[in-house]
Amino acid sequence: MADLPPPPPDLLEGAALFLDFDGTLVDLADTPDAIHVPLGLGAMLARLKARLGGRLAIVSGRAIDDLEAHLPRAGIAFSGSHGLEIRLADGAALPLSIPVGLDPEIAAEVAAFAAARPGLLVEAKPLGVALHYRTAPGLAEAAAAFMEDIARRHDLWVQHGNMVAELRPDGATKGDALRAFMTEPDFARARPVFVGDDLTDEHGFEAAAALGGVGVLVGPARPTAAAYRLASVAAVARWLSA
Repeated sequence: MADLPPPPPDLLEGAALFLDFDGTLVDLADTPDAIHVPLGLGAMLARLKARLGGRLAIVSGRAIDDLEAHLPRAGIAFSGSHGLEIRLADGAALPLSIPVGLDPEIAAEVAAFAAARPGLLVEAKPLGVALHYRTAPGLAEAAAAFMEDIARRHDLWVQHGNMVAELRPDGATKGDALRAFMTEPDFARARPVFVGDDLTDEHGFEAAAALGGVGVLVGPARPTAAAYRLASVAAVARWLSA
């Protein structure tokens, strides 16, 4: 597997920039609430937004309400829940054809499974539920099999990520979020650049490439649709600040 080169310094000229959050702008932590947000992140995003003429969006697996708890509201567009939620910089929601959230009984079943297995963590989302096993890696196979079984029984979909499996209605992806943003006047006709670390970000890389842009993988080398790679969150910060 050939390694990818780092993104060139001028890649963002005339670009629309889409950034994942966990593992891209902030280092991964054992639990979603345990992350450390760098002190200068808000200021850096504000500078990027100005440089790009507003063509900046955070595209995350977290819910938008969760993102807002960690990032200042500086007029930045957000997509949350792996593309199921989209909000423009002016606060307007971008409608998507998505199903309603999960039956509460399904979320309760996931919670009961986790409660019986120390180290598992349940994260409720507006349109799904995630089962984290970062602090119990030995339960990865059991957790994935459990979530796949629920998905089969209830006609749902499992989104696998970095030490997490998320049960959700079949619907949008991060790539769909990118395509939706690119139809908006602020983003249209720009070259999309998607930066992310997780398997869920592959949809964003593919969508960016299909629209004439590129993806930037963050973290260790692996098979990917991205064209460039940065080794770490710190490397992303250095590149974006350059």
